[in-house]
Parts: sequence; C-alpha cells; structure tokens
Amino acid sequence: MEQDRADVNRAGGSRADANGPDVIGPGADGSGAHRAVVVGAGIGGLTAAVALHRRGWRVTVLERAADLTPVGAGIGLAPNAQRALDVVGLGDRVRALSAWQGDGGMRTPGGRWLVRTDAEAAAARFGGPLVLLHRATLVGILTSALPDGTVRTGTTATVTDPGDDRRPARVTAVTPGGETEWEAELVLAADGIHSATRRALFPAHPGPRYSGRTSWRMVVPAPGRPFAPHETWGAGRLWGTQPLKDGRVYAYAMATAPEGARAPDDERAELLRLFGGWHHPVPEILAAVGPDRVLRHDVHHLITPLPAHHRGRVALLGDAAHAMMPSLGQGGNQAVEDAVVLAHHAGSGDAFTPSRALAAYTADRLPRTTAVVRKAARTGALTMLSARPAVALRSALVVAVSRLGPGFLLRGFDGIADWRPPGEPARPA
Repeated sequence: MEQDRADVNRAGGSRADANGPDVIGPGADGSGAHRAVVVGAGIGGLTAAVALHRRGWRVTVLERAADLTPVGAGIGLAPNAQRALDVVGLGDRVRALSAWQGDGGMRTPGGRWLVRTDAEAAAARFGGPLVLLHRATLVGILTSALPDGTVRTGTTATVTDPGDDRRPARVTAVTPGGETEWEAELVLAADGIHSATRRALFPAHPGPRYSGRTSWRMVVPAPGRPFAPHETWGAGRLWGTQPLKDGRVYAYAMATAPEGARAPDDERAELLRLFGGWHHPVPEILAAVGPDRVLRHDVHHLITPLPAHHRGRVALLGDAAHAMMPSLGQGGNQAVEDAVVLAHHAGSGDAFTPSRALAAYTADRLPRTTAVVRKAARTGALTMLSARPAVALRSALVVAVSRLGPGFLLRGFDGIADWRPPGEPARPA
C-alpha cells in the first residue's frame, strides 16, 4: 500500500483503494498546484485558506460542523487584524463595517463613568478603528474570496501523519459518505482550543487551563433608548455592550464560576440574577434576548506556551496554538495574523521546504502570541477582582490614569494593535 501511495503522488492524482479510503494526493486536480489542507473553518482557518489561495496553493478546508452558520456571537477586529486582511485584499471591506464613531468607555455597575474613550484617538494612534461585526458577516467575507467547493462541511478530519521534508502530511477525513485520505504539502490545524491535532503533535503539553471564568455572548436588536459603547467592571463580573453596523447590538458578559457550572433554569435567567440590576442598557438587552439565544462557554487559555507552532508539515494557528482570555479582544485577531504570516513563509509553494518555512513561522509567532496570552491573563485577573477593597482601588486607579489623557490609556495596546504584517498590502480582491 505504501508503494501504491508513492505511485499516486508521482502521478499527481487520486484513486480508490479497495482495502482502504480514497487517497487524494498533491496536484490531484491536474493543475500541478501545491496542496494545502486546512482543518477547521473558523476565522483563522478561513483567512489562511484565502491567503494561501491567493499565493497559488490548491486549498481544501475540512470542517466538522454541518454548516458555517455561526450563532449569536460578534467579533472585534483591531487595526492589526485589519492590516493582515489588507494582505489578502479584504481589509477595506471590514473597515466599511465600522459602527463605533463616537465615544465610549468604562463604567461601574451603577452607571458611573470611570473613563471615557474616543474612537478617533484610538484610530489615530493605531492606524484604524476597532470594527465590531457579527462572525457570520466575517465568515461570509472570507468564503466569498475562495473558489466554490473549497470548504467541505460535515467532515471530521484527523492528522494521521505530520510528514516531513521528504514525505507529505496525511489527513483522514470522515463523512457520512465514507472516508478519504488527503496527502498534502502543508496542513494547517485551526481546530480550536481543544485541538486534537495539538494533542497529537505535542502529547506531553499540559493543554488549556480553566481560567476560573465563564462567559456569555448574545446579539440582539438595539434598545429603544440610545447608549454609548461601554464595558462595565463589577466585583467578579464584567459586562460589555457594543453596536454593530447593521443596527443590532453585541453584548458579552463574564463572571467567576466553577468549571462546568450551568444555570439551574436557563442562561438568560442566570444573567438576570447576575446583571439585571446594572445600568442601562443591560436590563433592556436581557429583556430582548431569548433564553435559547444566549451562548455560554467556560474560558480556557493556553497559559503554558507550546514548544513550537509546527511539527513536520503541520502548522497550528489560532486557539489551537495560543488560546487566550478575551480580556484584550485579541483571540480572533491573533488568528488572522497567524494566517497571513504562515502564507508569507509558505510562499507560492515552488520552493517550499517545510522545515525552513514553518520554523520561520514559529519564530515569528510564538514569542508574540505568548506575550499576548500572558498580557490577556493579567488583564483578565484585574477585571475579575471581587474583594470590595480591591474593586474600589481598581476604580480609583482607572480614574486617576484616565486624567493623564486618552493616549496614556491606549498605551496598553502598543505593540499589539500597531502590528504590521510582512509583505505589502494587496489590492482589493
């Protein structure tokens, strides 16, 4: 069987093995293009697929879910991710969806403003606005830049051999219709925080750790009374309300909780118990959301960094490589960065040497993402203070720092939001 597979690779085609799965090798479409397989069709995986496609790779995305319809969640794209999307010609399409044009800030549960922030000051410092959009919108933008048939849903993919410089990587894909083995010059594992690929490549790594916090997310119609975008810090609790371009509102919450805990009735009822007495528009948001439209997830993070973001011909990206707390809003942004940096080092595939290209990817991404993961953990610990004296001191410090001007507050994102990708921005796709 090994000899048969070698024959398939030399022929650049595929065949059905009477004693095993179909085998699809590099160049199976007859184009001679180098093949990349992406495991996972999240934001990072789709961005990587677009970036590699634009460099001439033949890309297939294998996604376990039955469809690509994300539910009830928004995502914030900071200027660093927007510049990464410029590389694949999609940055301006995202910027056009910016809804935050005025001021916002940080509040107490009673409604007192601790600090006011200004969208123009942030855009001037980092070269662009923060763009909040529904994940479904971003998925649509990314998939529109891919050829039809690139994404295959309802497919469970497992990396069975990471490959090396002399042999391709292998991925087994299982669908209700059967089993297929893919052979590829490059495999991108974007299979999430509980990545099976990461466990297979680095079995000695401890994996993600529970942060002690659980989170809720929802998208609802805008309340009747206007509000300024805000994040509100309480004692061991946090709430955020942000407008979307389409007129809806993205709201999120976080609280200290035991791992695996769930509401005895429903999650909206739990949110009412925790946040129902907070300032406008929190009660109105909770009144507008149905119990079945509230997403709840425990927050895990990869606080112990991996030894590398690759092995053989397989590269990890996004949460699979560096899951982080959402306290900086950088999880999806770092995945988008990963995608364009990986494509930069992979090149067009003509002179692709996995050991060299993926080592360069790890060298670029591991130090940066490790620093962002740790900073997110420190910020998360600050937001979740629960002792009254500590909460009062935190509020006083925030007010004191705010008096130094908006630039001082924005310094916390220096080195993050001002990141620039390798290579020059592309023209719009």
